[in-house]
Amino acid sequence: MLKIEKELELSDFYSVLFKNDKIELSQSIIKRVEKSHEFLKEFSENKVIYGVNTGFGPMAQYKIADKDRLQLQYNLIRSHASGTGEPLKAKYVKAAMLARLNTLCLGNSGVHPSVVDLMIELINRDITPLIYSHGGVGASGDLVQLAHLALVLIGEGEVFYKGKLTPTAEVFEIENLSPIKVVIREGLALMNGTSVMTGIGIVNTIYSQKLLDWTIGCSVAINEIVCAYDDHLSVELNQTKKHKGQQKIAKIMREALSDSKLTKSREDHLYNGNGNNGTSIFKDKVQEYYSLRCVPQILGPVLDTLKGVKRIMIEEVNSANDNPIVDVEKKHVYHGGNFHGDYISLEMDKLKLVVTKLSMLSERQLNYLLNHKLNDILTPFVNLGTLGLNFGMQGVQFTATSTTAENQTLSNPMYVHSIPNNNDNQDIVSMGTNAALITKKVIENAFEVVAIELITVIQAIEYLGVQDKISSKTSELYNQIRAIVPVFKEDVIMYPYVNNVKEFLMKID
Repeated sequence: MLKIEKELELSDFYSVLFKNDKIELSQSIIKRVEKSHEFLKEFSENKVIYGVNTGFGPMAQYKIADKDRLQLQYNLIRSHASGTGEPLKAKYVKAAMLARLNTLCLGNSGVHPSVVDLMIELINRDITPLIYSHGGVGASGDLVQLAHLALVLIGEGEVFYKGKLTPTAEVFEIENLSPIKVVIREGLALMNGTSVMTGIGIVNTIYSQKLLDWTIGCSVAINEIVCAYDDHLSVELNQTKKHKGQQKIAKIMREALSDSKLTKSREDHLYNGNGNNGTSIFKDKVQEYYSLRCVPQILGPVLDTLKGVKRIMIEEVNSANDNPIVDVEKKHVYHGGNFHGDYISLEMDKLKLVVTKLSMLSERQLNYLLNHKLNDILTPFVNLGTLGLNFGMQGVQFTATSTTAENQTLSNPMYVHSIPNNNDNQDIVSMGTNAALITKKVIENAFEVVAIELITVIQAIEYLGVQDKISSKTSELYNQIRAIVPVFKEDVIMYPYVNNVKEFLMKID
């Protein structure tokens, strides 16, 4: 059970999204929401407050009659529930709901307590609002996507319930749930925020960490396969660069290789005089290709960037990100732009950029294993069958190359891709929701590339017959993938294996 009583951490999202922990609010949070609502209700009686008694956006110049104030909120929700494209998967919607719930619980929104009560029920009962991927420009927050959430909260729209898309009204009747009470500005408070882009972004960071871990494992294994020298991972070399990420990656790889019988010491092979016996051309490589030798320098920035992205995501989820902002302590309502998603947009662009680079590293390592003229120890395409008759991993390389190329195109930034809209009221926007969704796609693509590389790695270990010499870490990886993909010499249909390995790699325990 997750009890919300302080700022949320990444681990809280992990427990709710992947462990299906239930949520409850502390009494202090409940009282804070109630106090915020009562203050705004009293404060707004004789004042002009945006979205309470005015129109929205460029229509804010129009005063709304008191008798129409509640209808205004319903009109906003219904008119903006206009998303298209693919529905978001349940875990991303759930993350967005938890993010929105948390910001409403800060007491800066003035919503009726029924809003947070119903959101908790939906999350705890796995009732997932239908939210489409297309529609958000990320400036007044995720207006369109959050409108679909608000639509469900007023008892309309559709939800995914027990695996089936069902009208909300039917599910509420089955589950004995009541729609929220719209009293002041519940429609605007629900919609004006960055919670969808932030929720997606948080899930992206969780998967990115998993992806990075697997990529490090691949890099360890390939260093063993080619019997690489170990000094490119040494403390002495890597501490001469001050970047914490590089030092961390090198340390992880050193520790993983500590019991390997395959990596070589430069002192033993080249520094003891044996390599200087009159030979003018060395048969073995004096140092490895960059995709093996520069892993700490390549994955270090990925690790450091991911750390920064996590920090910004958690800062955002614990922020009041709607408009206007209710300040109960100072008894005031402030108008501004906390709904603007530039922080998320920039961080998602950073994340997709480094994940794309990660997929490029994986693709280059894969190519090194498949090209016998480069590695000089394996058969072409790590073919365990008959050369010419069989194809080994030749076919799946096309998939890895194609998917990596797609990532390279998708890694172009959304942060600087503003298009004014809303009668130019939103004259500069973040495109943060698009940035988060494209990053999601880049991450999923990268898992495909790494899956193909991992299958190739275990085939290479099989060909060399070095199962008894690899490190315990690589042995564990070998056994995990071998349980999914059997040794094959004859050509087999590859796509089920690739998809099954990808699914295994993306599994969050």
